[in-house]
Formats: sequence, C-alpha cells, structure tokens
Amino acid sequence: MLLALDTSTTQIGVALYDGVRVLAEAYWQSGRRHTQELAPLVAQVLEHTGFSINDLQAVGVALGPGSFTGLRIGLAFAKGLAVARGLALVGVPTLDAVAAAVPPPEGFPALAAVLPAGRGRLAVGWYTAAEGRWESRDKPHTMTAEALAQAIRSPTLVCGEMPPQARTRLARKYKNVRLPSPARCARRPAFLAELAWARWQQGQTDPAASLAPIYLHTGTPIPA
Repeated sequence: MLLALDTSTTQIGVALYDGVRVLAEAYWQSGRRHTQELAPLVAQVLEHTGFSINDLQAVGVALGPGSFTGLRIGLAFAKGLAVARGLALVGVPTLDAVAAAVPPPEGFPALAAVLPAGRGRLAVGWYTAAEGRWESRDKPHTMTAEALAQAIRSPTLVCGEMPPQARTRLARKYKNVRLPSPARCARRPAFLAELAWARWQQGQTDPAASLAPIYLHTGTPIPA
C-alpha cells in the first residue's frame, strides 16, 4: 500500500492507494498549517480505513514546484517516514499529477498545467498529448496569467489550481483555451498516488538523501 502526500501549495492532500483502489483521499485549503495538520491527517486516514503505519510499503510525495516551506514540510515528512520504516520513496513532479487528472480531449493536443506561485504568478508546465496521456515538454516556469494567455496561440487545455482572476483572464481567450471546471482542476492526491505507484512498480524509487524539491525557473514561455 502506498501513501501519497502533497503539500505543494496552501492545499494539503493525502491519499492511500493499493494499485487497484483509492482507499482514502483527503485534501483541503490548509493555509500555512501544514506542519500542524499533515501528521494528524495521515493518522486519521489510516485510522478511518482500518490500516496502520505497518501496512505501508511506499511513500509518494509531490516535489513541486510550489511553496518553498510547504514542499520542505512534505518532503521532510515523507523522507522521515520512509527512512524510519524502511519504505520505498517516490518523488513525483506536482504538475505531472495535475496533468494526469485530465485526459487529452480531441482537438486539444497541448496542456498547460498550472498552480499558484505567489505574487500574482503561476507555475506553468507544458505538456503534449501522446497515446492518450500527457508528456512533459520542459521544466516548469513562472509567468503571469496575462503572459500565459499571450503565449497560447493554438488550442490548449489549461488545468490546475489558480486564483479567480487568472481563470477569468484565461477564459477571455476562449478560441484557443479550454478551462475544465474548478472541480476537474482540483489537485487530487489520488492521481499523485497512481503516478507514484506506477513508478514504484517499475523500480523508479528515489534515495531519501538526494531527493529535492523542484524549483521554479523564470524565462521565456514555450508557445503551445
């Protein structure tokens, strides 16, 4: 059984996954309370499903981009649990989990996966549809919603957690931008769990000593 943890932004999320079922999933806007809420949330999820810490075999953790403090809290917890219990550790880029939640729709071969990056900016990762799934095209960058809207010149799906004003700006570019509903844009830890499980099964685990957050890069956006 795998435990997935996501503390990339003010949203906190936890999921339990056994390769066949999502046994539990919880996520909400935690603000800056990750330190106080993460361990109790994991304990509650295990208790409510009738499992214990001894049933865990692996830990998947979101690597970012995201909040510097939030990512450090999630990574520290995941590493400590993995080392203390001898569990497999798998890091997953946060935007990969955002992209995995939305299958490529017909007529929209590109995806911009986003999440808040502070100071009115978005962290943006570009993806291309390939065989019914999304493949990352480059490292994530930061940009404003205005810059993202201007960079999109062909049909592109834009998905992920974003402030209302960013959603409003992108919606005005309706000819080339499709925005899934807010519910479909929610960053669900169950998708993080599925990605981590697949990588674990393929032997793609990470050493705790070298696993690090993904930091944001500022640069010219890739036209989609």
